[in-house]
Amino acid sequence: MGSSSFAPLDWLVFFAYFGVLGLSSWYFSKKTINSTKEYFTASNSMPLFAVAISILATTQSAATFLGVPEFSYSNNFTLIGFYFSSLLGVLFVVKFLVPKFYAINAMTVYELLEKCYGGRAKEQAGVMFLVGRIMASGARLYIAALAISMILFLDISSFHMLLSATLLLFGALLYTYFGGVRSVILSDVIQAFTYVSAGVIVVLFLYHSLEGVDIMAILSEHEKLTFIDSSLDGKFSIIGLLSGWLLLNIAAFGLDQDMTQRTLSCKNKEEASRSLILSIILTIPVVLLFLSIGALLFVYYQNNTVVQNFEGEKITIFMYYILHEMPEGLRGFVTVGAIAAALSSTNSVLGAMASVAIEDIYRPHHLKRHPLTPESHFLAASKKAVLLFALLLLAMAMLSYFWQRYSELSLIGFALGVMAFAYTGLLGVFFSAIFTKRGSAQTVPFALAGGFLTVLALQPYTFGIHLGFSWQIVFGTVVAFGVMQTQKGSKA
Repeated sequence: MGSSSFAPLDWLVFFAYFGVLGLSSWYFSKKTINSTKEYFTASNSMPLFAVAISILATTQSAATFLGVPEFSYSNNFTLIGFYFSSLLGVLFVVKFLVPKFYAINAMTVYELLEKCYGGRAKEQAGVMFLVGRIMASGARLYIAALAISMILFLDISSFHMLLSATLLLFGALLYTYFGGVRSVILSDVIQAFTYVSAGVIVVLFLYHSLEGVDIMAILSEHEKLTFIDSSLDGKFSIIGLLSGWLLLNIAAFGLDQDMTQRTLSCKNKEEASRSLILSIILTIPVVLLFLSIGALLFVYYQNNTVVQNFEGEKITIFMYYILHEMPEGLRGFVTVGAIAAALSSTNSVLGAMASVAIEDIYRPHHLKRHPLTPESHFLAASKKAVLLFALLLLAMAMLSYFWQRYSELSLIGFALGVMAFAYTGLLGVFFSAIFTKRGSAQTVPFALAGGFLTVLALQPYTFGIHLGFSWQIVFGTVVAFGVMQTQKGSKA
């Protein structure tokens, strides 16, 4: 079966989904919001289970939706180890970070640095987060738009890419702009249900299409059922999972406002902690579901030559299957699943970036000049910030599109990994703040820069060094922490 355009049934599913988005956005946004605390943390009123589902949804972007099946198709099931490492990372966050955030009634994670090193440290960490997030989330938006453009329009022209990216941002703004984090969290429950349902339907359809085939025998023969990487240098080896990947997960769940904004919306530290742990426990079977799709696709295509490209753009095996094999109706539902995964990671990041920009940077400076400014001013500024960051993500997505065509250097690879560049500096600074009495406002910017530059120096395209990504994170964190230890602690 060749590539075919959306059939009427597919469009029906597509528009029904956006109808649900519109109605739920209106319903979730009915509650009046009077302050940025309500807008960014829902005044600590969100239920534990909804927060857990929202965190799960945020970890599953469109790149994950398409990329996880690609991993098991090309390799095996060892990617699941990353999510057990995530559980260890979350346990660290629950013990050492969540109680401190709630003790200071934080609206952003970087407020903790203000208590230790002063306001400048909070701003510098916030800026590091914003720069990394614009690049990383803009690149993720590009990848999602690429998939949507391929499926909806059967091409990846610049206009259709712009249209696809705008469509995704519009869906995200429906929730974030009007309803704040409360609307985002409740909408994520819908998105998670949508893309998990799409995954279940694909697995059932694939399994049925392989009737009479000994699936387990074929997977065993090709060593596709390996779950634990016991090698010393494998991408998800046990050593890597307990070192660099563990650090990455601590940063992602505890130091990245995109993820922790939901944690800060819970009623108390106990519910916040349970929501984080529950989110990972729920994520593991979801990831196994999408790894199973990749394994079934390997069995489905094992005797066929698969050309994984689309107009010169390399695509995943799942995208190839969607484009060439999906029947009418199912193609529409899986497309909606990809959109749901993209929306769940885009709507949250808009609110997260706006919260850091307003609470950590804009509000302190504005209040110094205008101490009697009413709260309504900052609420209006927050909504403007959401729109501004939506435009910046759109610009980054389109920059990624053109860069991919005219440059051999992968901006996407850099942009998707740039949060890890930022994470190393943040890890060094936060570890110093939590576990030592050293470091100061003066050392914070040097530590943030030191972590970033260390990871940059260890990239193959910089000095030709080939070192596993998990080890890059370890070295970057060690350098940043070392910089913080060069000066005796002093509050700015």
